[in-house]
Amino acid sequence: MLAAMNTSLDKALAHLTAGEWQKAHEIVQEEKSTMGSWLHGSVHILEGDQKNAEGWYRRAEREFPGMDAAPAEIAAARRALEKS
Repeated sequence: MLAAMNTSLDKALAHLTAGEWQKAHEIVQEEKSTMGSWLHGSVHILEGDQKNAEGWYRRAEREFPGMDAAPAEIAAARRALEKS
């Protein structure tokens, strides 16, 4: 199960890195994990939807980093996934 989750989250991260938030959204909206919520928040940052981004960051139990933080958040999420 963990490997499958990481595979889907890796795919979502690849889409986020490429700026393809719509494709990433299709993946993360199916995720129930804290990491999935974090990435879901990043999707909404890229989309420009601050209210939804803030909600997903709350679900991920992370402080909302601001609307200009997508590149740093995507890099931090990649490092976190590599450690898991």
